[in-house]
Amino acid sequence: MLRPERMSRVSVTGSKRVMDEAIETIHDLNLLDVTDYDGSWEGFEPGDTAEGAEEVSQKLVTVRALKSTLGVDADDAGRVRILEDDELDEEIERIRTAVNELDDRRSALEDELRTVDERIETARPFVELGIDVDLLSGYESLSTAVGEGDAEELRAALADADAVDAFELFEADEYVATFVAPAVDLEDVLVGTPFTRYEVPELDDAGEATSPEAYVEELRSRRDELASELETVESELDELKEEVADFLLAAEEQLSIEAQKREAPLSFATTDNAFVSEGWIPSERFTDLAEALGSSVGDHVEVEELERADYRDGSVGGGETGREAPEPGVGDPVAATDGAGDDEVRADGGYATDDRPMGDTEPPVEQDNPAGVRPFQLLTRAVGKPKYTEVDPTFVVFLTFPLMFGFMIGDIGYGAVYTGIGYYLMRNFDSETFDDLGKIAAAAGISTLVFGVLYGEVFGLHLDTLPVVETVYGHPIIEKGLSPDSTEWAQAWFVVTALFGVFHLNLAWIFEFVEEYTFHGLRAALEEVGGWLLALNGLWLFVFSRIGAPEEVGGPGGPKPALIFEVFASGEGAAFALGFSGFSPIVGYVGLVMTAVGIALLALGPTHELIEVHQVLAHVLSYLRIAAVLLAKAGMAFAVNLLFFGAYEDSEGFHFLLTKAKAPAEAELMFPGLIHGGAGALLAGIVVLIVGHVVVMILGITSAGIQSIRLEYFEFFSKFYEAGGDDYSPFGHERRFTAEE
Repeated sequence: MLRPERMSRVSVTGSKRVMDEAIETIHDLNLLDVTDYDGSWEGFEPGDTAEGAEEVSQKLVTVRALKSTLGVDADDAGRVRILEDDELDEEIERIRTAVNELDDRRSALEDELRTVDERIETARPFVELGIDVDLLSGYESLSTAVGEGDAEELRAALADADAVDAFELFEADEYVATFVAPAVDLEDVLVGTPFTRYEVPELDDAGEATSPEAYVEELRSRRDELASELETVESELDELKEEVADFLLAAEEQLSIEAQKREAPLSFATTDNAFVSEGWIPSERFTDLAEALGSSVGDHVEVEELERADYRDGSVGGGETGREAPEPGVGDPVAATDGAGDDEVRADGGYATDDRPMGDTEPPVEQDNPAGVRPFQLLTRAVGKPKYTEVDPTFVVFLTFPLMFGFMIGDIGYGAVYTGIGYYLMRNFDSETFDDLGKIAAAAGISTLVFGVLYGEVFGLHLDTLPVVETVYGHPIIEKGLSPDSTEWAQAWFVVTALFGVFHLNLAWIFEFVEEYTFHGLRAALEEVGGWLLALNGLWLFVFSRIGAPEEVGGPGGPKPALIFEVFASGEGAAFALGFSGFSPIVGYVGLVMTAVGIALLALGPTHELIEVHQVLAHVLSYLRIAAVLLAKAGMAFAVNLLFFGAYEDSEGFHFLLTKAKAPAEAELMFPGLIHGGAGALLAGIVVLIVGHVVVMILGITSAGIQSIRLEYFEFFSKFYEAGGDDYSPFGHERRFTAEE
């Protein structure tokens, strides 16, 4: 759970005549993460693709193009299918022909529609001006132009032109038609005057129409015809999609599988007669691989567990089997031995393979978490997949992220909504990411609901003040500390969150200590991490000691806040009556010594980290944001309810005006409440109530969610987690749309 699944490097060695059967078996198991051969063995070359690989790839490209054209996705899946090769080829060709014909018709119609739209747009100025197009050309003694420009500027420019004897302008909105006598070059005349000239359209294409209005009307009629035809084609494509979607999904899956199998030899080391494939497999599944290959190809293939990856440094070793260094020689492609694991595969030229792996020896990572914890891998992988040698922090995130989130919001109503959002994401999105996100949201919602029961709050209202409910629920187990008569709870939460920070950071550095000890020994662990653990715990032993405690709590007088010694003591100022009022001065001095020793160890080890020794204080204080968000969200919910219900305050505290329209005579009215006003005030109050609580819930997600994940990533992960592991990607395919015969 805190480590990835144990991986073994295995070798599959065999005769080339059974290579296809071996590939089929390995693919069906979907267990072996195949390592690409790097060409480092003398006498061995990377294998060639199997016969028909190019043809399969071409078919796969065709199927994917058809899927794209029809817009087919996984949601369109129908029945699971078994596809025969003959059926596959014939159906692909039939669908390709039908799709190409419809797609060509659609493209032609869309092109003609664009052309018609362009012609309508070109004719728009002439329609606005209301001038027949045949009046705008064909003159020997006149120059004409139509375009966009300022009519007054054009008039001034034409009036000032010596070459112009007379002119007439027609305008409509921004469009202008100009008639000028005698015939002149209008571009020269209008130099310096803003004017965009339009070409006069040819209306002969529109039949008998010569007026722009008639021309545009005919174009619009043609456009309607084209749109109707296009709609028919789209409908036919939709019908075809519905008919063939399940086939295309099945065909893509089957062809993808075939392509994988036929291209697999590219990763193998081969000679004319033999092949060698290496890869990674979960150690506990090695027997499954060996037995499956033994059943399918018998003695023609030898399967070895070469080495078992060690968690200590990611190197391989520790297995009970291994390939011994072979001697040069000649012989059969597969030479079975006594089963001790010293088999040899000889190249055709007489050279045997050596001890070197055929590629990168870093084992891939398959996180090993229980089903309930697995969705939280989404949060871990946002930083990066753990390395094989690292502790996987997912289980800790599973415990602490919902805990922090629920503690900060702590409301039955909000928790129910968050849980509902999570359920909606799980049910309505066909995506592993959304499914995991939904489960995380649901976990955070359940935690919020549980804390809501402990706090006794539902949408900011206290259960012990609600009619009927108060008789069942009684007094809340814990409080948020927002009311003036329960400030000890607010103080307690700041102390509790600081202690949680100490625990969280201790856990992070313990993980790092264990890793350093495992990889490099006790001295390295003490120098690299021991200093941090001593400094952290020593400092906070000193903080909670009575050295420097104020006089009001019985201390000698000093700068430490009194709440440190009150919230766990006894009496009215104690939220948790545990009788703890601080460690003795001796413990405090021990803490100072521990801190000094920790700093000295840091100086012996990574001395550059001395400048970051403030982390043992600053990073713990970062956890106070949990208590701050708790009080802020409670205050926002209180403000929303105050505006709607109104409230009064008496000697027992404040109370919402839930069942009373007026405060008792001896109480002080805080706000009368919109619910107790007129109809307009009530309507406004309902809007305030709904919108206000929605805003609080949204801010709860952003603030509580972001602050929780920030503490996980920055304060916790940064102490021990590097990430960067390689995905375990086994050779195989999980069938969704096809079934084997």
